[in-house]
Amino acid sequence: MSYIKTNGIIISETNTGEADKVVTIFTKSHGKIFAFAKNARRYRGSIGVAAQFLCYGEYILYKSRSAYTISSCEVIEPFYELRTDIEKLTYAAHMADVVNYVILEEQPSVRLLQLFLNTLYFLSKSRREPQLLCVIFELKLLSIIGYSPWIKSCISCEDSSTDNFSFSFKECGLLCPKCQEKDFAAWQILPDTVKALRYIVSSKIDNLFNFNVSPQVLNELVRISKRYLRERLDHEFTRLDFIKNL
Repeated sequence: MSYIKTNGIIISETNTGEADKVVTIFTKSHGKIFAFAKNARRYRGSIGVAAQFLCYGEYILYKSRSAYTISSCEVIEPFYELRTDIEKLTYAAHMADVVNYVILEEQPSVRLLQLFLNTLYFLSKSRREPQLLCVIFELKLLSIIGYSPWIKSCISCEDSSTDNFSFSFKECGLLCPKCQEKDFAAWQILPDTVKALRYIVSSKIDNLFNFNVSPQVLNELVRISKRYLRERLDHEFTRLDFIKNL
């Protein structure tokens, strides 16, 4: 039995018993952790806040043989603004679903945690288009975990002199017109979409959101990201379907 102190963010919560919760915390030092939050639904004190979805804080966790329990928490950022905007909250929940799917227990991923927190900050504090923030998050996440598409040049012949590329899901990257026969199902995309893809994949996380795109480019990025995420992770994320009904 021991205690650990770590920064983390709640990425899922489930009610249990009369007043308790079981939460999933994405922590800086231990990756994904499942923890009990006793009486979290009964009181409005620190444990109640600390066990809320998307609360980011410094947690002190008591570790027994089989489970963690939240002992205390100093809240750093509760992201309250997201709770008052159903569209932004839905995008945040979708991103939390993706994070929860890819991270492992007791396996820290500092870059992925930084990406998630930075994206939530821009989503809650700025007027940036939520759909663009989500696409940037998805594509950068895939790059971090090893599924980066090849976007420097044509994936087949390595020609980078043209602006006329298609995106191949079969080849996981760009194809120039000369290599189109490699995948006739590849999607023709705009030159500015290629530039956006290159920026997302190559930029540091601190500079990731310092650009904007036209509606046409955003539409192409959304289509690419949705399919690429589904095929690389072999999982269908359905949370954003709710947005269509708003």
